[in-house]
Amino acid sequence: MKYTQPQLPYANDALEPAISRRTVDFHYGKHEKTYIDNLNALIEGTEFEELPLEEIIRDSKGALFNNASQAWNHIFYFFSFSPDGGGEPEGELREAIDKQFGSFDNFKKEFVDAGVKLFGSGWVWLSRDNDGKLFITQESNAGNPMTQGLTPILTFDVWEHAYYLDYQNRRKDALEKLWDIIDWPIVEGRF
Repeated sequence: MKYTQPQLPYANDALEPAISRRTVDFHYGKHEKTYIDNLNALIEGTEFEELPLEEIIRDSKGALFNNASQAWNHIFYFFSFSPDGGGEPEGELREAIDKQFGSFDNFKKEFVDAGVKLFGSGWVWLSRDNDGKLFITQESNAGNPMTQGLTPILTFDVWEHAYYLDYQNRRKDALEKLWDIIDWPIVEGRF
């Protein structure tokens, strides 16, 4: 199986001002393409060649894990956005957020805070367990909560290449702007 990079469901400049065209061009166009190209080279002729990406992430280590997880993480991240996004979640996800975090505003504060406090590069995730309990987790580098038996719902990328062209060292500002473009129906569907 050869993995391909899916085309974004919006134009590269559609997320401005939260994420600039230049950042999308570099971040999705170059970084993500490299992860997918590396993944395809690493699985060729191995027992991982015909596995779904999620299984590769759960069962691999080292360079293969890093490239597989980063390929998956970036697709998950970029497909969480819409130029018409923003607002607040509804339905069962909203109920779970309010129950576990007290309010949507408090959840946003805790989520951004977790992203700001993650040392170095990585991801901040909202995930659920099999009982529907929500977790905010920090994952360094290519980390993914699937390796801990959790189901990812939402992620913010806190690698510098995700925000540096637009926000320089202002990670908190970059993360707070992402709320303006979240495609809540997509995220709710993951819950």
